[in-house]
Amino acid sequence: MAEDSKSRKLLSVVLLAAGVAALIAALYLDFTGSDASFRGPLLVLGAITALIGLYLFPTIEHHRTIINIIFLFPLLFTFAVTVIIPLILGIGYSFTDWNGIKFNGFVGLSNYTTMFKDPAFLWSVLITFLFVIFNMIFVNVVGFTLALLCTSKLKGVGFFRAAYFLPNLIGGIVLGYIWQFVFNNVLVQITKSWGMQNSVLSGTNTAFAAIIVVYIWQYAGYIMLIYVTGLTTIPKDVLEASQIDGANAITTLFKIKIPMIASTFTICTFLTLTSAFKQFDVNMALTNGTGSVADFMGSYLTNGTQMLALNIYNTAISKNNYALGQAKAVLFFIILACVSILQVRVSNKKEVEM
Repeated sequence: MAEDSKSRKLLSVVLLAAGVAALIAALYLDFTGSDASFRGPLLVLGAITALIGLYLFPTIEHHRTIINIIFLFPLLFTFAVTVIIPLILGIGYSFTDWNGIKFNGFVGLSNYTTMFKDPAFLWSVLITFLFVIFNMIFVNVVGFTLALLCTSKLKGVGFFRAAYFLPNLIGGIVLGYIWQFVFNNVLVQITKSWGMQNSVLSGTNTAFAAIIVVYIWQYAGYIMLIYVTGLTTIPKDVLEASQIDGANAITTLFKIKIPMIASTFTICTFLTLTSAFKQFDVNMALTNGTGSVADFMGSYLTNGTQMLALNIYNTAISKNNYALGQAKAVLFFIILACVSILQVRVSNKKEVEM
């Protein structure tokens, strides 16, 4: 019996070691840009072999833990392959001359210095922050206002909820082209009688404002549903007690409803912040980032409405500069992570104060 356990343990260790070695070899081949066609099968085979080795390990105390790991493995493996590993490899590629397939050598911080010397990129960072600030305010204000309307005693509340949420179901690319037609044709025909011949998309400032309007129109309905959920969880006896005490609608709103759904505000501001930072599809479909800026850091720019995500895409795909695009993406990740953590901390602190 002891001999069987020993041989099973040996087999388990061998399979586990072989699986880990195959995983490392597959990742190494991918990082070095090898043309070997067996990289993918080797990665999957290594994962399966390591999993079998883990399952065969002769232990009683931790058997339940091993079984749990095995059941979670498909999800964890998918997350690692699609998120964690590309993130690590991407950080490494940002220090190379990677061309999307392979790299010839490391270039150190060259991509990062080039990035920070580019006025077009810095302009994209600036307008992205402005876009985030405007949308964090307006989307939450509009969404919360719609939520108050949809939790009132008005007739047809179900219809209003569906109507306000409907724009969120339309894909960003389709939405951008629809609104482009509205701005360039419908709105121009309406404003002709007022002496306005040009589309709002023809000017950088007005085009940027148009992107904000479209984003609010698309995303406010989604945020509304979250606020509706928060408002419906407020105990009715608390609201009834406030009415008995003589509190009017404004006092009830600011003294009872808003403090009691402080966690909902944290969730909505976080979702709005991360979504606005990653804005890409509407920006590309509506203006494709075009727009003139006469003088920014001594340069004339033609990407007046190009936000950060679109700038990264154009750098890597349109200009075929994958290493520089990856360096911008790494900075984008750092900015988004830092701002998100800061926002959650501030919101949680306000929750405690409320």
